[in-house]
Amino acid sequence: MKKFLLGTVALLAFAAPAAAADLAARPYTQAAPMFAAIYDWSGFYIGANGGWGSSHMCWDFLPVAGGVTPEGCHDATGATAGGQLGMRWQSSAWVFGLEAQGNWSDLKGNNVSLAFPALQNQTRIDAFGLFTGQIGYAANNALFYLKGGAAVVSDHFRIRLAATQVEVANTGDDARWGGTVGVGLEYGFAPNWSAAIEYDHLFLQDRTVHFFNNGVLGIATTPFGADRIRQDVDLVTVRVNYRWGGPIISKY
Repeated sequence: MKKFLLGTVALLAFAAPAAAADLAARPYTQAAPMFAAIYDWSGFYIGANGGWGSSHMCWDFLPVAGGVTPEGCHDATGATAGGQLGMRWQSSAWVFGLEAQGNWSDLKGNNVSLAFPALQNQTRIDAFGLFTGQIGYAANNALFYLKGGAAVVSDHFRIRLAATQVEVANTGDDARWGGTVGVGLEYGFAPNWSAAIEYDHLFLQDRTVHFFNNGVLGIATTPFGADRIRQDVDLVTVRVNYRWGGPIISKY
């Protein structure tokens, strides 16, 4: 019996390593996938902007007897700064929005009148506003968008003596409405913050403005004449926006 038991134990001792070698290797288990955060542009936003603008102005004198006398053109250029308030909503990669923007500006320019060389025509734009809709395409936190809508500018026109720069007539503030189109590229650098660069073109209709002399050449408020002034504006601005009310969506 002892010999039988010792033989059995020896057999099991030799068989165990062979059985262990035949066991299947431990299967590889893939780590659980990580969630990727996808930037969502939905929500309200408020921001600030600053940049440069140029307005092309062409003046035509309108004689009382009729007809048109060209006086030449000039560009009114300068800096601009302001703010914007808007909202966006995103559907798949498409982004839609509405925005109101108001800016102070210091766009100035002049030219000597071709019709009256003793006089200099001057333009100043001291403010403008844009009211636009947007459509854009988002690649995660990068957004390319187009915009369009209504524009209004605050113009001030003056006539000075070319030799001495003495003002002889002006129009006061003149609000002019028109349309605008623009394009922008915006980048979300934090969950609620984004920065953009934007170009806008303002189409402003021809407008007849009436000048009144300021007392230098006669009695104050005496009509001085009328000009038809054609105008458009180009703007390039850098913008920073803070957004709230829109979720950050996570998906595989």
